Amino acid sequence: MNIEDVEIKKELRVIFMGSPSFSVPILESLIKKYNVIAVVTQPDKKIGRGKQIGITPIKQLASNNNILVIQPKKIKEEYSEILSLEPDIIITCAYGQIIPIELLEYPKYGCINVHASLLPKLRGGAPIQRAIMNGYKKTGITIMYMDTKMDSGDIIEKQEIEILNDDTYKTLHDKLSLLGEELLIKTLPKILACNNNRIKQNEEEVTYGFNITKEDEKINFSKSKYDIYNQIRGLNGFSGAYCLLATKRIKVWSSKVSSNHFSNLLNGEITKIYKEGIGVKVNDGEIIFLMVQPEGKKIMPASSFANGTSLVGKVFE
Repeated sequence: MNIEDVEIKKELRVIFMGSPSFSVPILESLIKKYNVIAVVTQPDKKIGRGKQIGITPIKQLASNNNILVIQPKKIKEEYSEILSLEPDIIITCAYGQIIPIELLEYPKYGCINVHASLLPKLRGGAPIQRAIMNGYKKTGITIMYMDTKMDSGDIIEKQEIEILNDDTYKTLHDKLSLLGEELLIKTLPKILACNNNRIKQNEEEVTYGFNITKEDEKINFSKSKYDIYNQIRGLNGFSGAYCLLATKRIKVWSSKVSSNHFSNLLNGEITKIYKEGIGVKVNDGEIIFLMVQPEGKKIMPASSFANGTSLVGKVFE
């Protein structure tokens, strides 16, 4: 690195926008390598039964490094303070609000977003969960310019990663978080030198990774065993998949696909209690629940949940 590069990094006025833990490695690297003048993150909110005030991981990191924190409730209406800081570049990752055009058009080097999918696939707020739930074999990180529509800006760089058969939301989240940091830091010098790629997205290839709803969490036993397996691991480390047993909610945190078939049983009917878990009839065979969380209790092995009960023949809904 020459002296000129050092001076550019020192003088560059960077504003980072992000909120969850996924964004933390990116901000950490930006703080080490560039001049981060402010962080924009979601407002504090009350969490848990005690209604304690919770702050975002990005706010915590910024505060630890004595960086100005801005928390607009509606950034479309509250962006004047950000503009007053005269940023040269705005970098976002999982911020959680749509950025107004007044901010998009201001910085000299643009507004850059780090998105956890291979755009134009899986635009939206839950690309990691949806990649697993949809049975994708690969996903990745896209560095892109932001525009007024959701995740539709020009692509600068992409890097893919394999989705392993045992990956969960949590494991893939952590891999993509680190990959996002690596790819951004590698790509930023090209952006600052104005010699980076700028590739239009193919609108005919667009798919969406919309935020997870309560309906997405409910297990439908008329689906295939692989669809259910993917649903469970895609929500493991996030909100969790669930089903009902005698009106009681049971969250299912892990499972495995079985080769057994029980054509004479109802979908959702408990087939057998195995040493490793609870067998359940599904549309094309059987899935075995390994780790569950009964309503009001902690996560436990499914076999422990089954101990001392007569579950065989009962039906999950």
